Amino acid sequence: MPLTTEQRRRNETSIRAAMDRLLLGQLPARGGCDLKTLAREAGVARTGFYARTDPQGNQRPGPYQHLAEEFQRRLADLREAGTVSDPRELQITRLKAENAKLRERVRERDARITELTEFKERALSQLAAQHEEILRLRQRADSPNNVRTLPTARKSRITGPCG
Repeated sequence: MPLTTEQRRRNETSIRAAMDRLLLGQLPARGGCDLKTLAREAGVARTGFYARTDPQGNQRPGPYQHLAEEFQRRLADLREAGTVSDPRELQITRLKAENAKLRERVRERDARITELTEFKERALSQLAAQHEEILRLRQRADSPNNVRTLPTARKSRITGPCG
């Protein structure tokens, strides 16, 4: 059933009011600054923002397509000016930056862990080699071939003041 002129005028007024609220950043819970939220806030069907194709294949604009284009244009102008009306976009940007920092920290920690693991392996290898050397030296010291007899003192005549 086609819309009456009065219904269309009321819907357009409602869409413009919702558009202004969204572009000012007054977003509903679980809503963004997009056509879906705009339609929901204005109480109109979202399909009215898009062109329609009739059975013959001809396209004709949706009843509110001009408002959708205006909304997209104003949103693009705000973004270009650096004014982001969607707090979720700010949050996404912040989270992406935080994610990049955390990934860098993880890479640095992984590199440090690798470095410390290599150091530990070298230290253990050196300790094992030193332990083997100590065992070898102890075994050599304990072997019977290690004992030498010292020459006995010769009886000799001591000359000198004590003698």
